[in-house]
Amino acid sequence: MTVVGPFGLSVRDQALEADVQTGLAAVEAGLLDATKSEVPFITEAAQHLVRAGGKRFRPLLAMLSAQFGDADAPGVVPSAVVVELTHLATLYHDDVMDEADVRRGVDSANTRWGNSVAVLTGDFLFARASHILADLGPEAVRIQAEAFERLVTGQILETAGPRDGRDPVEHYLDVMRGKTGSLIAVACRFGAMMAGADESAVDILTQYGERLGVAFQLADDVLDIASDSHESGKTPGTDLREGIPTLPVLHLRAQAAADGKPEDLKLLELLDGDLSDDARLAEALCRLRAHPALEQARRDTIRWTEEARATLAPLPECYAKAALEELCDAVVHRAG
Repeated sequence: MTVVGPFGLSVRDQALEADVQTGLAAVEAGLLDATKSEVPFITEAAQHLVRAGGKRFRPLLAMLSAQFGDADAPGVVPSAVVVELTHLATLYHDDVMDEADVRRGVDSANTRWGNSVAVLTGDFLFARASHILADLGPEAVRIQAEAFERLVTGQILETAGPRDGRDPVEHYLDVMRGKTGSLIAVACRFGAMMAGADESAVDILTQYGERLGVAFQLADDVLDIASDSHESGKTPGTDLREGIPTLPVLHLRAQAAADGKPEDLKLLELLDGDLSDDARLAEALCRLRAHPALEQARRDTIRWTEEARATLAPLPECYAKAALEELCDAVVHRAG
């Protein structure tokens, strides 16, 4: 049993382990190759986040999904590179929009080189992803375009907020389906499709990927409040301090609107105030950790994870399916 990929995923079969490790190494080489330019400065900026590391969650899912066909098919690794390049490009743009200072333990590109370079570098990565995609056929281009449209729509919906009368929690879940779920779904879809898996398996794995992607983001929402920095890899309360709406806070707002409890209204007043002060942030975290809204967010995370697991049921029993199920367990563990 060998640990590979994010969350300490355990692979219980030597052949599967070898395939996954070989595939991820090829993806890493492909990422470095795709981010090279004749202009040294562009190479430096484009490889900034590649070399900073990351979970490579999407390529891992592509490699596991490819096990339901011919995992050695020539399109599997390039398609995983496309998805990861797209993900990296969105990080450059996200950091500009969020005015982030740090990404993956290093200075964000916008901090190091300014917003213009960060945005243009993200565009460069999109261009390189498109170049690789063109060799994978028109169907792959269409799938990627649709996923990218959903991703951008999710980002716009997050920025615009829910329309009048719309449940903010349902709006938020729609945002997560687009922003996070859509690209993770494509990672699974590309892996299976490029490997020549049958259509039903491709559909199942696509649905699994989207549901797991939403669960993964919801687990991050819980971690932002419930974890210490050692567990989550980032300072607790980062999203709270930046005023980013997350599921526990949305549940708190819904409960406060329904019940009007003074303690809930007081907590919301604290959250809506200035959390740049460490003491105020610590108080907000302490009170949220004790609030039922956090447990409700955990239950939502587990529900999405169990839906992802249930989606896999029709697939044949094999080590790859077991690994995908174990990823569900890992997301639940992240959410506590």
